[in-house]
Amino acid sequence: MAEVKTANDSSDKTFDCLNAKSSKKTSKDELAPGFTIPTEQIAGVPDFGWRVPLSYSCQMKCKAFFTPRLKQIPSYLGLGVRYCKLWMRKHKEGKRPFIDHMNALAYQPIYGAPIGGIGCGTIGRGYQGEFCRFQLVPGCYDHTTVLADQFIVCIRKRNKTVYQQVLSVKKPDNKCLNCWKWNLDPDHAIYHALYPHSWTIYDIPEHNVRLTCRQVSPIFPHEYQDTSLPCAVFVWTAENLGDEDLEVSIMFTFKNGRGVKEDRAGGCWNEYFHVSNDSPSEPVSGVQIHQSFQDMPCVYGIAVKHKPDLSVSHCVYFDPCASGEDIWQDLHEDGSLTKSEADLESKTEPTKKNSECAVGVCCKCAVAAGGPSKQMEFSLSWDMPNIHFKSKGQNYRRRYTRWFGHTTQAAPQLCSYALNNYKTWEQKIETWQNTVLQNNDLPAWYKSALFNELYYVSDGGTVWLDPVPNPDLSSETKEEIPAVIKEFGKFAYLEGHEYRMYNTYDVHFYASFALLTLWPKLQLCLQYDFAKAIDQEDPTIVEYLMCGTKGPNKSPKSIPHDLGDPEDEPWVRVNTYNLHPTHDWKDLNLKFILQVFRDYYALKDLQYLKDMYPKVKSIMTEAQKWDKDGDGLIENGGFADQTFDAWTATGASAYCGGIWLAALRLTVEMAKILEDRDTEIKFTEILHEGKESFDKKLWNGLYYNYDCSDKPYHDSIMAAQLIGQWFIRASGIQDDLVFPSQKVRSVLKVIYEHNVMKLNNGNCGAVNGGRLDCMKDTTNCQAEEFWVGIIYSLAATMIQEGMSKEGFQTAWGAYHMCWEVLGLSFQTPEAYTLDNVYRSLGYMRPLAIWSIQWALSITQSTSPISNPL
Repeated sequence: MAEVKTANDSSDKTFDCLNAKSSKKTSKDELAPGFTIPTEQIAGVPDFGWRVPLSYSCQMKCKAFFTPRLKQIPSYLGLGVRYCKLWMRKHKEGKRPFIDHMNALAYQPIYGAPIGGIGCGTIGRGYQGEFCRFQLVPGCYDHTTVLADQFIVCIRKRNKTVYQQVLSVKKPDNKCLNCWKWNLDPDHAIYHALYPHSWTIYDIPEHNVRLTCRQVSPIFPHEYQDTSLPCAVFVWTAENLGDEDLEVSIMFTFKNGRGVKEDRAGGCWNEYFHVSNDSPSEPVSGVQIHQSFQDMPCVYGIAVKHKPDLSVSHCVYFDPCASGEDIWQDLHEDGSLTKSEADLESKTEPTKKNSECAVGVCCKCAVAAGGPSKQMEFSLSWDMPNIHFKSKGQNYRRRYTRWFGHTTQAAPQLCSYALNNYKTWEQKIETWQNTVLQNNDLPAWYKSALFNELYYVSDGGTVWLDPVPNPDLSSETKEEIPAVIKEFGKFAYLEGHEYRMYNTYDVHFYASFALLTLWPKLQLCLQYDFAKAIDQEDPTIVEYLMCGTKGPNKSPKSIPHDLGDPEDEPWVRVNTYNLHPTHDWKDLNLKFILQVFRDYYALKDLQYLKDMYPKVKSIMTEAQKWDKDGDGLIENGGFADQTFDAWTATGASAYCGGIWLAALRLTVEMAKILEDRDTEIKFTEILHEGKESFDKKLWNGLYYNYDCSDKPYHDSIMAAQLIGQWFIRASGIQDDLVFPSQKVRSVLKVIYEHNVMKLNNGNCGAVNGGRLDCMKDTTNCQAEEFWVGIIYSLAATMIQEGMSKEGFQTAWGAYHMCWEVLGLSFQTPEAYTLDNVYRSLGYMRPLAIWSIQWALSITQSTSPISNPL
């Protein structure tokens, strides 16, 4: 079996991440590049990706952030008291707060690439073969592992079964399915992920058999139909490396539910299906499970494709809570499942309360000794077309229903479509990814990070919907829907698996590069939703948890922090976040301006610019009230009024001041394009004044101070201090009108020296707050954190400024820590620390790695938008 070197997280060497570009042997005394450069090539599997043996177990002991340092606690006492009151009130109401700090997700370093398209729900996979982390109820996660959901192999020689084994490592801890064989040798299996693909390779040396399972989901750029489908395909390949002919069967089993209490509510029933397709498509058959999740009907379908040299069989019912002996012995007897005409023509009886049901499909093939391999193709679909959020105020249909209907009868067609079209998907995926994978100038770890971090676009609690028209509304009260939303629907994804807010805007600002590069129409849909929300008002009085004051939930002339909570009513009730009065955040509104111009620069959509421009002017005019001393520069309000929502800033600050200057610069550009001379003159004058004030108040000769207060941390080295410059360059503007190039390079060199290289020799990314006089700023919990998305955006900034080596070294540290040291694959957090503490698993901001790819395109004078396929 292929050998894989694991990462060495020692801090005595700096890993040469830029030159680690391909598979190679690594000497024992060299800092290994970890899981991204396998020491052996495997036929049919890419050289790049995240690879581990199934025997891998992360040895690092990690824990979720819970309590800050003792010296930091006084500043959070009020917040703690108010949050506890909120938590208890929600608990009594049977609800959860938007961030459930009391019940942080348990640390589970088990995840591999999830399955499913965009906005249709996802099902997670563990790298050891599990089906886990179900996100089918909109925006809500069930972090469960369902052991009845399995692939099982049966090998027969001379008409006798000689080997039968569950093909995953995790074993049941009760009597359920105890007749199944759960003794897979994990040392003889390898997992490799390059999202949206994954491969699991099983060697069975006692029978000279190699099995490969290739998993594929419909994720590829510039496609808005197939990418919305709730399905995945599993292509199994059997190789007979011995000298005797064999029969190999693969059985796929699946049970109702999501591994939760509701699974035993009763009322589930199963039925066989067969889809006869016209040539060149091939027939497909399988079994479907009818059920409901929180009163929303959902039908699972598992299926296999028919071919002349394959034998297909089915099981329409077995009890997943029993020993499993019936289906196990059925398979063991002859490598097939016994089926009767009655089974295939009738529906099973609905399950009773406290019982569950499961189904199976099986495919058997003859594999000649030393002959060609045989391929068996399975699919899984989940048809949950009609959904609502917890408040049940508005009904929606998932996007795929435009082509597959909304009557919960689509599971067979979805399975069939997936099995007969996945090869086209793979061609598109290969064409897209090869532009990166075949670029020898890019390091191997980056190729893994770029595509594997993209999991969050589908597995971010994502919904992609069409509202069901409300017949009770008159034509006069129905709002005009922008054309792009009519065509492409409403799109939303969570801030994080634990931070339950849709489209959190200050975070999406970073992640938006992924959408704009790959699915730009979704970025536009999101922007139109926020533009609509700017002038909306919600006078409901809420208590702001950080300061204890009260105020309106949503003020007009402001971007909402988010578009709502899936446990409430997204798009209708926005601004779930109530830690601060976000209408007074100094970065939130300005990030809308920056995205508008960057989107226009990339897409050249003049109508979009015209539609957004009135909102831009309104926001910029409103933002001028934050310039208290009239010097052209806005001031922070002495609280954490920006995305670093626990890190107080007072007066002029590098982060918000830099964003303000960038917003002025890009507003001037928009005014020029739209020939609005008065606005151009007005904001040009403010820009010149603000730039002088910014330098005067914050420049210290080496970098920009954090803020201009008299606090001990006022001169901390903020990793994100050039955020405005990052966006200016990303928007195609190459002049130095705002930030002089010599100062930009000075800042980046200081950050690289003190925030990156001073800590573990550059192998852990960039700390948010560095210091000239010590390792890091420990006055605030967020200052001493490493934020993955901030690190990636900093790396992109470095690359845009001609510092590619430093940029890749910086970004490498974040990937290395999350994917190779802390065991956080496919659940990249918002933050981690050097104490092996993480915060907010499965987070949106790490999608900012696509800003690195954007930066590479900008510096190479090519279009940053991924080429349509």
